[in-house]
Amino acid sequence: MLGRGGCRALLPAVLSVVLRNQPIGFAARRSLISEVLRRRMSPTLPKPSGLYTIMADPWQECMDFAVILARQAGEMIREALKHEVDVMIKSSPADLVTETDQKVENMIFSSIKKKYPCHCFIGEESVAAGEKTVFTDKPTWIIDPIDGTTNFVHRFPFVAVSIGFVVNKEMEFGIVYSCVEDKMYTGRRGKGAFCNGQKLQVSQQEDITKSLLVTELGSSRKPETLRIILSNMEKLCSIPIHGIRSVGTAAVNMCLVATGGADAYYEMGIHCWDMAGAGIIVTEAGGVLMDVTGEPFDLMSRRIIAANSIALAERIAKEIEIIPLQRDDES
Repeated sequence: MLGRGGCRALLPAVLSVVLRNQPIGFAARRSLISEVLRRRMSPTLPKPSGLYTIMADPWQECMDFAVILARQAGEMIREALKHEVDVMIKSSPADLVTETDQKVENMIFSSIKKKYPCHCFIGEESVAAGEKTVFTDKPTWIIDPIDGTTNFVHRFPFVAVSIGFVVNKEMEFGIVYSCVEDKMYTGRRGKGAFCNGQKLQVSQQEDITKSLLVTELGSSRKPETLRIILSNMEKLCSIPIHGIRSVGTAAVNMCLVATGGADAYYEMGIHCWDMAGAGIIVTEAGGVLMDVTGEPFDLMSRRIIAANSIALAERIAKEIEIIPLQRDDES
C-alpha cells in the first residue's frame, strides 16, 4: 500500500491523464484526485485500475450544469410569455422563430463556452443563421432553446428547453425542461431517466391495436409531404390503434413515451436538436430508438421512432411511407 508521500507523488500522473483525455471541470478533477487518495489509503476498498473505474461519471458536472441552464432558460421563456411575441418565419409559414429563441440559445451557448471552451456546439438557431452542423467525436452540446416555438407563440402550454450531450457520437445525457408545466426530465447513460426526481419507466403495451401513439404534422406545407404524413396516420389508425396525439414538441412527445403515457412516437422532418435531449431519456426509461425504416437510429437522419419496445417500433415501421429528407450533417 502506498504511503501518503507515494499518493502525493501519484497526483501529477493522474492529472495528466485527466487533462489529456477528459475535458472536464475543476470540481470533477478534484473529485477524481480525492477518490484516488481514498482508495490508495484504504485497506478495504478496491484499488483504482484506471480512469473510468476510479471516476464513476466524468460527465456528471456537465449534466448538473445543464440542469441549471435549463431552469434559467425556462425562467426566460416564462417571463417572455407575459409579453407580446415578435414572430419571424424560417423555412415555411409554419416554421417560426422568435427573439426569445435566439436569446435563450445565446445564453445557453455563452454559458457553456465559458465553462467548457473545448467542447463543440450545435444549436437550432445557430444553424438557421447559417452555421454548419458539424458532428464529430468530440464532446458536443446539441441545443433546442425552445422546442415548440409555435406553441410558445400561441401560449399553448407545452414548451420545452432541450439540451443533449453527445460524446463519440453517443448520447451521454439529456435534459428536457417543460417549463410551463415545470417538469424537468433527465436521462443519464446507464443511470436511468427521471421527471422531477421520480424514476421513469416506459409502458409494457406491445400490442399495437391497444397502443396510443404520438406524432406531429410538422412544419412543411408541401402538398406531397402532407399527403405522406396524413396517409401514414390513416394507415396506423386503420390497424386499428387506440389513437394518435400531438402536443407540438418532439422532445415532450418523446418524454411522454418515457413516462408510459404514450406507447410510441414517430416523426420525419425533425432535427438532431429535437431528438438529442429526449432520446436518452427514452432509452434510460427502458424504451428503444429506431429509424423509421426499421434500421438503427441515426441522430442526423431527421427521422425517428421512439417506442416502449422493439416489437412495437418494428410494427410501426412496417406501415410508414418514407419522406425523402436532407440529413442534418449534409446541410
